Amino acid sequence: MAADGTKSEPALGSRAPEFIKARRMLHLSWQVGVFIVGLAVVVAGVIMLPLPGPGWLVIFGGMAIWATEFVWAQLVLRWTKRKVTEATQKALDPKVRRRNIILTTIGLVIIAVLVGIYVWKFGFEMPWKIKE
Repeated sequence: MAADGTKSEPALGSRAPEFIKARRMLHLSWQVGVFIVGLAVVVAGVIMLPLPGPGWLVIFGGMAIWATEFVWAQLVLRWTKRKVTEATQKALDPKVRRRNIILTTIGLVIIAVLVGIYVWKFGFEMPWKIKE
């Protein structure tokens, strides 16, 4: 916590152990390794987007891996966390929740009416088997 009561964010930069940062070639190799592992995780997440699996969660996991070493990834994650927090606060606003519940209820009623009309007209027949 900072003196003004706000939560302070960790400093930007590499979180590699000091003995690795002290040796330039070892640190460069470390960064390449972190980049490759993070890239593999992000690619796996992108593949999971259209397939079953937690695609976005895995992508953010890859970004978190990159953020252990790269400032640009740390900034992206900070921005993402800030936006998710803002969206969460907005979603918890009673007016927004009430509006979302009303819209969801209206949507469900419309779907129920459409399904009811379909069943009334065609029965429990699958659409591709209707002869009319």
